[in-house]
Amino acid sequence: MSTKDEYVRKMHSKLDHWNAEIDKLATKASQSKAAIHAEYNKQIEELRSKRNEARNKLERLQDAGEGAWEDMKAGVDMAWDAIGEAIDSAKSRFS
Repeated sequence: MSTKDEYVRKMHSKLDHWNAEIDKLATKASQSKAAIHAEYNKQIEELRSKRNEARNKLERLQDAGEGAWEDMKAGVDMAWDAIGEAIDSAKSRFS
């Protein structure tokens, strides 16, 4: 298995984890008081947007040739860092 395939599999696993985290936050938001419910929903929509951007970058990397994927990896890593930090931040605010 190539390094690219391993990297893509690892990133898909992270996406699955983030989807579960976003779902947990959405459940918590739906159970919150109306005053903070809107703020939770805004944060969740931002997380979903960042997640979708990260997924799109991963799909482009997955379709890239063996030579080009290394160049694209930095952009995927940056998107991953951004979504990871955003989820951690949202979790701490929702606690």
